[in-house]
Amino acid sequence: MAPDHSLPISIRGVSKHYGSVAALDTVSLDIAAGEFVTLLGPSGSGKTTLLNILAGFIRLDRGAVHFGGQDVTLVPPHKRNIGLVFQNYALFPHMSVAENIAFPLRARNVAKAEIADKVRWALGLVKLDGFESRGADQLSGGQRQRVALARAVVFEPKIILMDEPLSALDKQLREHMQIELRHLHETLGTTTVYVTHDQREALTMSDRVAVLNHGRLIQLDTPRTLYDNPVDAFVADFVGESTLLRVRAVGPGTVVLDGTELRTTRVLPPGDDLLLVIRAEKLLPAGRSTSDVNLIPGRVREVVFQGESVAVFVELKNGSTVMMRRPSHEDSLASVPLVGEDTVLSLHPESTIIVPDRR
Repeated sequence: MAPDHSLPISIRGVSKHYGSVAALDTVSLDIAAGEFVTLLGPSGSGKTTLLNILAGFIRLDRGAVHFGGQDVTLVPPHKRNIGLVFQNYALFPHMSVAENIAFPLRARNVAKAEIADKVRWALGLVKLDGFESRGADQLSGGQRQRVALARAVVFEPKIILMDEPLSALDKQLREHMQIELRHLHETLGTTTVYVTHDQREALTMSDRVAVLNHGRLIQLDTPRTLYDNPVDAFVADFVGESTLLRVRAVGPGTVVLDGTELRTTRVLPPGDDLLLVIRAEKLLPAGRSTSDVNLIPGRVREVVFQGESVAVFVELKNGSTVMMRRPSHEDSLASVPLVGEDTVLSLHPESTIIVPDRR
């Protein structure tokens, strides 16, 4: 599918209330044509409500939605010409694979000969060639999801909406399908909006990630920026494996954690309610870092082998516990302290993230 077979999406001041509860509170964002944007957040954050508003299934209270130059705020779902992929696949059990995929084409009165060609094309995209005559009930979970994807793209929509489509799959298949979906998006170039509560899934697949909480858009950024530069404590805690500890600023680029000065290369946010974000993989045993400026003493309380890595839980002077994650290969394990030992951890100034506490 050519890049011009996609549309930008503009969401302006969208609000939706259920009684006194604000499911969405004045959300605005722009999605470029051909972009893959994930709506990420916990249950009740508003991500699925926003997707349903884009699909036309829910009428918003205020605001507007545009696809390209068209205002679709009041356009019914069947006239929005969007591809939809749901968590439960929504396949017709009495139909074959080919019939399921052909359904949106028949609904659009596409000629039979063209339907056959498009179904073959869609099956090839999702690597299900030869599955045309299989019944939906004869497929595995992963195969059903591929059929649902093929049905969503077969009529070449300019926008595809996906509502947690991989959540029912097991971990290994889910991770495999994340890469497959990313490759499919690169092939089609269709504007894609994806909903998930899984932050690793969002970081793996997206061009940008929109983090929502309590109906508000908190941060919209690339996966790398979202991870390395969270705007507040909620994003820092929700995205990544982190410990948040209260600190106070004592000068430009300097904070104090329980009497220990820590340097950061980042501009400190204004205000007194500041939190240090400690990413588990950024902590190192002292002496293993290129900088010994930020040294954090503590005592090892637990060491947990987790296959490819080892989680080391260290209690600090104030009773807080931080986790250091180290690779489980032999050289790395040699530097892991034993349970009960006093230890000193190092946190590079570039990895010393400070965020405002807006919780």
